[in-house]
Amino acid sequence: MTGEDQDPIRRRPGGRAARVRQAVLAAAMEVLAEHGLARLTIAEVAARAGVNETTVYRRWGSREKLALDAMLTASDEGIPVPDTGAVRTDLAAFARALADYLATPLGRAVVRGAVLGADDPALAESWQTFWQSRLDQAGVIVRRAVERGELPADTDTALALELLCAPLQARAVLAHRTLDPTLPTRLADLVLDGLRARE
Repeated sequence: MTGEDQDPIRRRPGGRAARVRQAVLAAAMEVLAEHGLARLTIAEVAARAGVNETTVYRRWGSREKLALDAMLTASDEGIPVPDTGAVRTDLAAFARALADYLATPLGRAVVRGAVLGADDPALAESWQTFWQSRLDQAGVIVRRAVERGELPADTDTALALELLCAPLQARAVLAHRTLDPTLPTRLADLVLDGLRARE
């Protein structure tokens, strides 16, 4: 058996490795959607993906890192960062994408996992890393708005995005309410009114 046969994940990143990664992440997303973050196990993910557990451990190292990769991949695909040329429409589009994501089993499971996993330090760390990554990516919306003169230079990027996202998360996940289609735009306007009131 050659070294490549022994370790195809590391030595063939553009071939089998990519297919294995896709299969494992898809399986992880299924488990997250069905059982939540706290009940995700590498054994179940590996079985669904049709790979050995050792393959998953070699690539991700722990279930927390696997869950983080799956959550980031799903959110990157489901909640893209828009660039419409104006902060109002950017914020509304981002909120709309988040609302759509929260309407899916995976989206609800991810947010519930953030709450239920708070007592598990490793899971809590994964959630914090996930949320910070999303804030960093979406923060470009606010930074572009500052550069265009649409928002004050001292705008708190994280706070702006938290004000936009928190009501959607609370209604969809905690209150189990169907989101009004007009809510993303209304929230964008409220956030902008609050940020611009300091000018």
